[in-house]
Amino acid sequence: MGSTVQSLDVLFFPLLAPGHILPMVDLAKLFAARGAVVTFLTTPGNSVLIQPTIDRFNSSASSSIRLHFIPFPFAAVGLPEGCENMSSLSSFTEIHKFLKAVALLRHPFDLVLKELRPDCVVTDVFLPWTYEVATENGIPRIIFEGSNFFASCAMDSIERYKPLEGLPPESETFVLPGLPHHIEMLRSQVSDPSKINSSMTDLLEMIKLVKEVGPKSYGLVVNSFYEIEKDYVEHYKKAMGRKAWHVGPVTLCNQEEVDKSERGGENRRDRVLKWLNGRKPGSVVYVCFGSLCDFTTEQLREMAYGLEFSGHPFVWVVRNMSDEWIPDGYEERIEGKGLIVHGWAPQLLILNHEAVGGFITHCGWNSSLEGITAGLPLGTWPLFAEQFFNERLIVDVLKIGVAVGSKVIGFRPEDRPVVNASALEATVRSVMGEGEDAVERRRRARELKELARKAMEEGGSSYNDLGILMQELMERKAQSF
Repeated sequence: MGSTVQSLDVLFFPLLAPGHILPMVDLAKLFAARGAVVTFLTTPGNSVLIQPTIDRFNSSASSSIRLHFIPFPFAAVGLPEGCENMSSLSSFTEIHKFLKAVALLRHPFDLVLKELRPDCVVTDVFLPWTYEVATENGIPRIIFEGSNFFASCAMDSIERYKPLEGLPPESETFVLPGLPHHIEMLRSQVSDPSKINSSMTDLLEMIKLVKEVGPKSYGLVVNSFYEIEKDYVEHYKKAMGRKAWHVGPVTLCNQEEVDKSERGGENRRDRVLKWLNGRKPGSVVYVCFGSLCDFTTEQLREMAYGLEFSGHPFVWVVRNMSDEWIPDGYEERIEGKGLIVHGWAPQLLILNHEAVGGFITHCGWNSSLEGITAGLPLGTWPLFAEQFFNERLIVDVLKIGVAVGSKVIGFRPEDRPVVNASALEATVRSVMGEGEDAVERRRRARELKELARKAMEEGGSSYNDLGILMQELMERKAQSF
């Protein structure tokens, strides 16, 4: 397992989706910067997402990251050629095929481990079968958790205490038992496995395996920092009894403007920066719902009106590439007031621009943490997965957010009730306002930004925790000789 004890050889393998690949690349850069020999495993079709940033890192750092590719079996499951990332799926039904293709990577992953013999593997939480393959090869598997400790504790509370089972049918809300804070949610904001679409059985089976192998894995690295959720870091370790290290916000390794502008896609900085540079500091609200979230035409139109009527300039990133949803005359009315970006946008660059004063987000943890590290108050609009838990962390615990009013969890756009334009309008005005509550939210957000920066600096909580993990792995390696 390597020729010398002095070097630590680590292989990283993410789920093939932008929100999983990009933070794991950042984590790989942090390991390599601390002296580890790093290999990043993905498929050829995903190289465009990460090759530029890895090339820049390799040209400027004393250590380097090796890219290793395995072919993606899109043809074997009936996916179009080149469909190697979840963001490229054209319909909800293709998720089933995509997950089947990901499962077929088991054998190629095994061959890679036998060839490279790393000291450990860091794999995505949603690649649970990598635990079995790594174990068969005598290699410890560390889980990369792209979310936070709070969400893990919330999910554990629901599984452990089952608060929904004894809830009267007429009760719409429930309290999550056993947590450090009083956290109340709507019944409709939590997934009911019995009501999940039959086409998602593969997803249910994967989640079942995630829960089964999680406690067996060596430990968990979390893209968060101690100061933002210290009560839940401690609660997680005590209640769940598992090893875990907080190593974020990993995105703070991207300090150069070029890394921020090209992270995860083509460089569109010029158009966006030109528009933002003409705005007053803190006057623009940024609106983005991640790389996987779609909406119905009716919902997009309500969003359009809500942003227009809010009276605040905005940059709005829309995944939908068509123009069918745009109201008549809308683009003319918002000219000079709003900028619509289709597809991908340089989010890190936008969030950290002085003109931006607030962020409307789907509460995916990557986006939420990027907003927090930029020191921005958030408008919360969760849609699925753990996003409703993240909303409660942002609004109830950190107190830097305003909820838009999303009440029903649903992966498919048609499963979610339409949120009216007036709700978004009110949220934007609240987030961007000058009242006492708005001023306090901004103060707290700026404070968290500073804490995040310190956590990643030498001697900071995340810097130290990553060092503790690497030292533990080095000692384990030494004992194997």
